[in-house]
Amino acid sequence: MGSGSHNGAPPQGISTPLVALLSVACGVSAAGLYYAQPLLQTIARAFGTTAGAAALVVTLSQVGYAVGLALLVPAGDLLDRRRMAPAVLLVSAAALAASAVVPGMGALVGAAFVVGLGAVAAQILVPFAASLATDEARGRVTGTVMSGLLLGILLARTVSGAVAGAFGWRVVYWAAAVVVTATAAALWRALPADRHQDSLPYLGLLRSNATLWTTEPLLRWRMVLGALCFACFSVFWTTAAFLLAGPPYHYGDTVIGLFGLVGAAGALCATFAGRLADRGHTSVATFAFSGLLVVSFVMLLGGRHRLGLLIAGIVVLDVGVQGLHITNQSLVFRLPAQLRSRVNSNYMVAYFAGGAVGSALSGAVYAADGWTAVCALGAACGLLAVAAWAYGELRRIDLHPSAGAPRRPSPRQPSPRR
Repeated sequence: MGSGSHNGAPPQGISTPLVALLSVACGVSAAGLYYAQPLLQTIARAFGTTAGAAALVVTLSQVGYAVGLALLVPAGDLLDRRRMAPAVLLVSAAALAASAVVPGMGALVGAAFVVGLGAVAAQILVPFAASLATDEARGRVTGTVMSGLLLGILLARTVSGAVAGAFGWRVVYWAAAVVVTATAAALWRALPADRHQDSLPYLGLLRSNATLWTTEPLLRWRMVLGALCFACFSVFWTTAAFLLAGPPYHYGDTVIGLFGLVGAAGALCATFAGRLADRGHTSVATFAFSGLLVVSFVMLLGGRHRLGLLIAGIVVLDVGVQGLHITNQSLVFRLPAQLRSRVNSNYMVAYFAGGAVGSALSGAVYAADGWTAVCALGAACGLLAVAAWAYGELRRIDLHPSAGAPRRPSPRQPSPRR
């Protein structure tokens, strides 16, 4: 299973069952970052702490994820990702199990950091999938795998809320640890050997990774857009549980978790965005998805007292975030194949750093000024994304060839159409 030569493999150069497994594995891996979001009010009550302190569980998991992206993901250009991804998943499983037995908030925040560190297995697998795909189908394969990742993120909230409502919040972490362990075993059996490895020593690889963004203007631009779009995502989802638990909604953990299903439209949009990128419509897609971020927070502001507007705003927000994210990844994965893990590391560090900042700021502004301030913060991040798109268009950044890439496109990879 896995290589393009495998019997029954479709034209994209990677078997359909392997694409499906990678999608599930990415979703299971990333879900660990989000189990706590619908539970923050419950966790705060359990440990007798404030909403702002409970939000640190989300913030520290994202910080851990960013550290893992900086220190672990680049090693995918050096090590066999078939072995590396299951090992990193097992780290996440151990931290999830620890989260189930912690005695206090400080220990839970520390475990959340390690959960985030181990959850970068998803970002080891995404460039691996891109490497297995052909040039013509790379956007589609990336979008499909990312659809699984995004569904994992969204369903994590729903499952977490339902399980916590029935059995308590600690059972959520026990169940997650079991699922992650089983996924690691499945990957160990199914993944093909990784033959795209660099000869640099690890420290040399990290030095190369640290400077890559300075030599690749396309990567740098898309890092900014990625940071802003995930900041928007975190601004809403970090504070959503507080809004939904308070007046006028007064929802419990189970109902709050169900709101994750509302965002499934964003995950379903991922494959569509990948196909747009394969067809070269990246400029229009970037503008449209960035604009949806701004529109969503106008709708979410009205959703403070109107459930219909709140649900519609969540759908629009997730479509904008995931569409922009897939467009970004489809473009940065066109940089040289031997750099893909480092390219993904740089992009995803910026992406989750933006999420961590958005999470921290949203908790603070909600505590200070409530839902109106949260929506103003999210809309400001969306407007900055539109401004970043305009800057890139003026500089025509996505038409500039990479310093490390061929000066003319491969016959199998047509130039982007504007």
